[in-house]
Amino acid sequence: MFAIIGIIVLLVMVFGGFTLSGGALGPVLVAMPFEMLIIGGAAIGAIVAGNSMDGLKAIGGAFGKIFKGPKHTKQDHIDAIALTTQLMKTLKNEGPVALESHLENPADSTIFGAYPGLLKNTALIGLISDTLTLLVVSSGTLETHAVEEVMDNAMKTHFHELHEPQHALQSLADALPALGIVAAVLGVVKTMGSINEPPEVLGKMIGAALVGTFLGVLLAYGIVSPLAGRLKQVLEQDEMIFHAVKQVIIASLYGHPQPLVVESARSGLGHAVRPGLTELLDALRGR
Repeated sequence: MFAIIGIIVLLVMVFGGFTLSGGALGPVLVAMPFEMLIIGGAAIGAIVAGNSMDGLKAIGGAFGKIFKGPKHTKQDHIDAIALTTQLMKTLKNEGPVALESHLENPADSTIFGAYPGLLKNTALIGLISDTLTLLVVSSGTLETHAVEEVMDNAMKTHFHELHEPQHALQSLADALPALGIVAAVLGVVKTMGSINEPPEVLGKMIGAALVGTFLGVLLAYGIVSPLAGRLKQVLEQDEMIFHAVKQVIIASLYGHPQPLVVESARSGLGHAVRPGLTELLDALRGR
């Protein structure tokens, strides 16, 4: 929502300021479709050339994340901490055999089933299930730091894939000023081919060529780069829930008391989604 508002404000201020200063929008609007065809077409071609089909789909889906914002709510973080805490409690009190049945098919588990919203997050459920399955099959012989390293590697790989569209958008933002220059140079070439025309005609042609440079810079620094930055913010906020789950598992393996386990997970969350400690402990007691 704020991304859309920002783009609207940007366009109104830029073109409104140009108009109020006495500039004529007519020549800009006449040249813009052709310059956009060159710049936009080159940008799309570069994106297609530099990405696989899966990468292109991910870039398309990234715009939904930009405009919708983070998908994990404060309640999702509470549920993730509560779910992982309950699973670790089951492992400690009832043993690996009791936990194994829940890990084999989380969709049919009474513990996982209490959090239907989290079941939709296959990556998060996979991280929890795979890590706890590793603990179950190892019969408690794994060192805690080894488990932490495995989780870090799994999250690093997952996050790297999620950030690929952001890197692609930032690369596009870096390239757009140069693509604007390409459009401008072609406009100058066209102008030089009409050098015998009167000054008023040449002036319009040069102005049209400069629109290419203007659009390349505006798109790069006014739209695409900020959208890439916003995507990075959204992805990093959605990553917090994974770190919270990891903290619960690792702190539990170290044998910390439950309040400290919960606080280690809660304290790593951003203020927008961080529950109060009392609120979180009350939610755990209610389970």
